Amino acid sequence: MATLHGQPVLILKEGTQRTVGRDAQRLNIMAARVIAEAVRSTLGPRGMDKMLVDGLGDIVITNDGVTILKEIDVEHPAAKMIIEIAKTQDNEVGDGTTTAVVLAGELLKRAEELLDQEIHPAIISTGYRLASEKAMEILEEIAIPISKDDDEMLKKIAATAMTGKGAEVALDKLADIVVRAVKTVTEEVNGKLRFDPDYVKLERRQGGGIEDTELVEGIVLDKEVVHPAMPKRVKNAKILLVDSALEVKETETDAKIRITDPEMLQKFIEQEEKMIKDMVNKIVEAGANVVFCQKGIDDLAQYYLAKAGVLAVRRVKKSDIEKLAKATGAKVLTDLRDISSSDLGEAALVEERKVGEDKMVFVTGCKNPKAVTILIRGGTEHVVEEIARGIEDAVRVVGVALEDGKVVAGAGAPEIEISLKLKQWAPTLGGREQLAAEAFAAALEIIPKTLAENAGIDPIDVLVELKAAHERGEKYTGVDVETGKVVDMKERGVLEPLRVKSQAIESATEVAVMILRIDDVIAAKGLEKTKETGFEGMGEPEF
Repeated sequence: MATLHGQPVLILKEGTQRTVGRDAQRLNIMAARVIAEAVRSTLGPRGMDKMLVDGLGDIVITNDGVTILKEIDVEHPAAKMIIEIAKTQDNEVGDGTTTAVVLAGELLKRAEELLDQEIHPAIISTGYRLASEKAMEILEEIAIPISKDDDEMLKKIAATAMTGKGAEVALDKLADIVVRAVKTVTEEVNGKLRFDPDYVKLERRQGGGIEDTELVEGIVLDKEVVHPAMPKRVKNAKILLVDSALEVKETETDAKIRITDPEMLQKFIEQEEKMIKDMVNKIVEAGANVVFCQKGIDDLAQYYLAKAGVLAVRRVKKSDIEKLAKATGAKVLTDLRDISSSDLGEAALVEERKVGEDKMVFVTGCKNPKAVTILIRGGTEHVVEEIARGIEDAVRVVGVALEDGKVVAGAGAPEIEISLKLKQWAPTLGGREQLAAEAFAAALEIIPKTLAENAGIDPIDVLVELKAAHERGEKYTGVDVETGKVVDMKERGVLEPLRVKSQAIESATEVAVMILRIDDVIAAKGLEKTKETGFEGMGEPEF
């Protein structure tokens, strides 16, 4: 509201909350730091888990950063921006979400100290951006090349991603399954390796133990055979994939059929039956003995298919139909009029098996499957879900490592190396940007510091030892959370893809810069909440 000649002039809508200048920056930074602090204790192999209970009473137990942040309901817009970088990190590389969020929080904390020294946000932003670019160069220098045939190294990458996510019981076995799955579906396109995580299907099933998790070189469907008289096991399967319903089609236009005597009704029913029988005959004549249908299968069609000894499954998800096409080499048909034997896919065996309490259909023995399934087992639903999250992360990072052919040591080694190199480089900037670059370098120390804290080790001692080791040129030295010592992580086999680190640093920098440049927050009345939520208008956030 402004005043003109003593007369109040309403500019913003009544009830709108406005925070300007230093207050806006302080509140935004606080909101971002609260979110970072919420997930900080989950970082690393000794990180703790969070139990999240939603409004319906459903429980999630996890230490996966992005899962936690997706589940918690936040109000503050700056907090939402921090959650966005976790989602981006997850979409791009699948791991390093907690690292990105914790780093963003620390960058903002260091920036706040510079703001208190009257350094302009634009100068801090420039310094951060320059430091981030330099960090990318340093990462490239310390990256370790990896070949697609180096299975041992790939297993170590998978194991690093799964450590701390409940998978330690069967870490070696799970790492082996992940590497085999990723290598099976990775394809070479124009001389470059390409991996699509969509073609590694994760099927969860409660029961058994984590050790019972297996890789199926084919597709597992959470479905059962549609008719009891159908075969439950088909060898040398010729597979037909249909994305339309196996039933009499309805007319496109509104039409009425007037039947005046019982004979006409009988003829009409017989004609419908004949159409369905012809449809099934075409399937059988083409040589198909297994049918996967995306939509429904008419009861009569089920009967004729069963009579012909064809195994059929209905209402298969579109994504599963696509995976089946990729695994078996079948074409997805919409119209059965043009069906031929060349449209069919092949598999050595299709069978219905009982897994736990439910029946599932296994399509195995595909010649060159470009889609596979990892069947995840565990004692309880929550264990299975957490193992699945760990395997999903491992699948993504192994795929990224194969595509890029470069990895870095883990356990805080790259962060300390970048931090030291940035501190040496910062004075070349001159001006106040140097202070921002030094703050950026100091912020990177939060990762090894947090790893040490979460493992119950003195963080100050660890940082001193780490810096001393890196100054001696031991660039792969990181924190061993089991012994509390600093060791060579390349030899220890703690490795992460280069892209996980570079994406985390870039994302954290971008969001920190964006939040720093905000000096005015105007919140519409609709954002206002009651005090019961712990957050009223644009006041101080409470989570």
